[in-house]
Amino acid sequence: MSQLRSFFKSLGPGILFASMAIGTSHLVLSTKAGAQYGWIMIIPIVLANVFKYPFFEFGVRYTHITDKTLIEGYRNRGKGYLWFYAGITLVTTFTILAALYTVTAGLFINLFKLPGDLTATVALGLFGFIGLLLIIGRYTFLETSLKFVISILFLALVATTALVVLKGKVMAEPDFSPPPLFNEVGVLFLIGLMGWMPTTVEASSWVSLWSIEKWKTGSGKPTLRQSIREFNMGYILTGILAVFFMIIGWFTLYGTQTQLSGKAVVFADQLVSLFTVHIGSWAYILIAISAFATMFSTCMTAHDAISRVSLDSIALLFPKSKLPSKKYAFAVMVLLLAMINFMVVSAFAANMKQLVDLATFVSFVVAPIIGYMNLKNVMSEELPVANRPKKWLQMLTYAGIVVLSLFSLLYFYMVLF
Repeated sequence: MSQLRSFFKSLGPGILFASMAIGTSHLVLSTKAGAQYGWIMIIPIVLANVFKYPFFEFGVRYTHITDKTLIEGYRNRGKGYLWFYAGITLVTTFTILAALYTVTAGLFINLFKLPGDLTATVALGLFGFIGLLLIIGRYTFLETSLKFVISILFLALVATTALVVLKGKVMAEPDFSPPPLFNEVGVLFLIGLMGWMPTTVEASSWVSLWSIEKWKTGSGKPTLRQSIREFNMGYILTGILAVFFMIIGWFTLYGTQTQLSGKAVVFADQLVSLFTVHIGSWAYILIAISAFATMFSTCMTAHDAISRVSLDSIALLFPKSKLPSKKYAFAVMVLLLAMINFMVVSAFAANMKQLVDLATFVSFVVAPIIGYMNLKNVMSEELPVANRPKKWLQMLTYAGIVVLSLFSLLYFYMVLF
């Protein structure tokens, strides 16, 4: 028991990463990938996780060796790097949080059978409740609560996937023909899926900030090996769960010609229903609660991270600005982001798809650029040669940059021509 307690105590940024990643990219996009295109979608899911791995690992590596955040590293590489990242964060502020809260509000309405036109109102309540939890509980509460949520979610999803597979694949419609993957619609979906698989690449700096917060809790600074191992565990977990969600979508919807709705409330009902179609109606309430808990925890981690990143960026861009103390500045930023994104949700609540598409597209296009910036950080003179990434990891980074860049060029070609 003492070993188990020690293991749970050692978990931190990696488990927060997993909680943040297992949201829209998994619950929405992975499920939809299996439902629309079938088993073949395991390939882009695995490739996205593999090619993006170095981009995130560098956040852990750089911060552990230098005791600085990735954002400080961007500033050290040049103000242009920092301004670019700040611009991406600004776009993130108006898209990712709003998309996450919209999906979560839809699941809440579905769970409690509320009127479908209350999406913005429910989102406002979620903004307020989560905002208070973050302001009062801070990092310690966030980490502790999410350890239990992720543990329960993993066990529940393993059981659900096993039941779905044992039940067997749903029968396809007689006139069903597989949709083409490499036409404009298919490529756009691939870009959306890979843009947020396992999550947006700018989240590499979120892991960096969480690492520093973890050390402040009194648990002590681990070795580089321990930090990377803890992050790897969370990263592998996100990849496994993405495949599970894809399998569920494939076994329950592929071939039925069912179109998943772009409206949050309708989508929530479809999502929970497809989980229970092979298991039985008795599982509906359990699946609904699990799905809501998944998105609720994702909202918490993303809201916390974007608040910290925004404050860090402002402090580095405008060093002479007189910001309040960190404690009060964090509270103000949490509430400010809640108000801004509530306005976005109010404008886009009727069509969740627009929000998700915009957020995933931006994430995909900037991914190779952020990956290159992170590589510059870990290959700089700030890190001793012995602590820089191995040759194979550098080569994987370049491969990821090239592949993601080619997909971006393909997208622009299809749009323009």
